[in-house]
Amino acid sequence: MDSIIFDLDGTIWDPIDTVVSAWNSHIESNRELKKLTRSDFEKTMGLQMHEIGRRLFPDLREKERETLINDCCDIEEAYIKKQGGQLYPKVEDVLKELSKRYKLFIVSNCQDGYIEAFYEAHNLDTHFIDYENPGRTGLSKGENINLIMKRNNLSDPVYVGDTEGDLKAARHAGIPFVYAKYGFGKASEYDEVVEQFSDLLKLY
Repeated sequence: MDSIIFDLDGTIWDPIDTVVSAWNSHIESNRELKKLTRSDFEKTMGLQMHEIGRRLFPDLREKERETLINDCCDIEEAYIKKQGGQLYPKVEDVLKELSKRYKLFIVSNCQDGYIEAFYEAHNLDTHFIDYENPGRTGLSKGENINLIMKRNNLSDPVYVGDTEGDLKAARHAGIPFVYAKYGFGKASEYDEVVEQFSDLLKLY
């Protein structure tokens, strides 16, 4: 193994409370929209933005929904840069140790600017070599994993994530999947499983 590629939400951190506050700060100006809850967002983890929009605002017309999502994402980025999210226990220590042995990367189903906001809030960018997301490429998570592999000449990576979508992305890329069982989602199968983030040090 030469590298570890990470999902972000539900794997490295829990940003939901910050995201809910950000989106609701914009939604409050529209009386026709119901305020969102943590539960609403938990059901969308792992989805791309257009899929999240359909889940959260099914009654809006596509163009209206797209505008709303873009506005919310802009506000969300500012909130995350300032407030951050909840890192899982020992994340910084584990990343520091893993980065001594492996090349580390992030591939997440997020909008452009989201990973950068995560880096700015928690100063963890020094541990990662590269990152990718559909907001920049328009590609699926599996395709973005392949892109990271090709761009960085990786021959033997693993992917760590917490959802069925992460499993499918790893399978698409043809690499082992490590299931972060503590996260938001479920996975029907996996090659390795960790009960908490620090368990990665036991595996690798």
